[in-house]
Amino acid sequence: MNRLLAYRRTPVFLYLVIIAGTGLLAFAIKCIFDPISLVTGGFTGISILLKELTAVFYEGGIPLWFANIALNLPVFLLAWKIKGKRFIGRTAIATALLSGWLYVIPELDFVSGDYILAALFGGTISGIAMGMILWADATTGGTEMVGALIQCRLKHYSVAQIMQVLDGMIVLAGLYVFGLRPSMYAIVSIFITSKVTDTILEGMKFSKAAYIITDKYEEVSRIIMETLDRGVTGLEARGMYSGEKKCMLYCVVSKKEIVQLKELVHQIDLNAFVIVGDVREVLGEGFIEYRKG
Repeated sequence: MNRLLAYRRTPVFLYLVIIAGTGLLAFAIKCIFDPISLVTGGFTGISILLKELTAVFYEGGIPLWFANIALNLPVFLLAWKIKGKRFIGRTAIATALLSGWLYVIPELDFVSGDYILAALFGGTISGIAMGMILWADATTGGTEMVGALIQCRLKHYSVAQIMQVLDGMIVLAGLYVFGLRPSMYAIVSIFITSKVTDTILEGMKFSKAAYIITDKYEEVSRIIMETLDRGVTGLEARGMYSGEKKCMLYCVVSKKEIVQLKELVHQIDLNAFVIVGDVREVLGEGFIEYRKG
C-alpha cells in the first residue's frame, strides 16, 4: 500500500480505491461469512443475523444489501443533523457502494463449509478491503458511525472503545443465534482482519527505536553513525534520583539492525542503559519516502 503514495491522491483515484475495496468486502461478506454464518461485528454482521431470523417469515430472509441500507440510513440522518454533512463525506458513498455490491454479487459458498478456511481467507480479504477503504479516507458506516455519535455524549470513552463494545454485543448475538463454533471462528477472523488492515495502512516496514543513556554518549553516537549510517539525536535528560544531567541518545533503526546497535553500544559502554521499542511507521531519509500530493 505504501506504493500507492507514489500516485496523486486525486478524487477519481480515491473513489476507484473505494469501489474496489467495497467490492472485496462485499465478496467476503456474501460469499464467505454469510454462507457459513460468521458474524464478525458491524452492521453487516447484524444483516447476517436479520437474514437468518427473518427466513421463517420471508423466503431467504431479508437481503443483506437491504438490511445494510436500512440500518445505516437512520444513523446517517442522525449524523447529518448532529455533526453536519462534512462528517459523513465519502462514508455515505462507501456505504451505498457496499450495499450495491451486496446486491449484484451472487450468493456463492467459496469455502464449502470450512470454518478455518473461512476465518483465514475471509479475514484476509476483509482486512485488505478495509485497508483500502480507510486509506481512501472513508469507512462503511455501521458501528463506527454509531460509536462517533455515542462519543459525543460519552466523551470520556474513545470511538474505538465504544466500537469494541458494540461489535462485541453483535458477536454475542451471533453466538446465541448460530452457536459457539461459528462465533469462535468469527473472533479469529476479526483478529486477522485487524492485523491485515494495520499492515495495509502502515506497511510491513516496522522499525525499532532505541533510547540510550550512557556517560560515553559522544563515542556511542559516533560509532552508530559510522557503522550503521543512522542518525542519532541527543536529548537533554535528568536523573530524578541522582539529580545529574544526562545526554540521552535517540536512534531509529530497522528491525535487523537493532541487534547490531545493542552490540555497538555495549562495545563502548557495558553499563549503558538501552530501551528498545517498536515504531509502526517512519517517514524520511533511510526509511519510507514521503510524497505529498
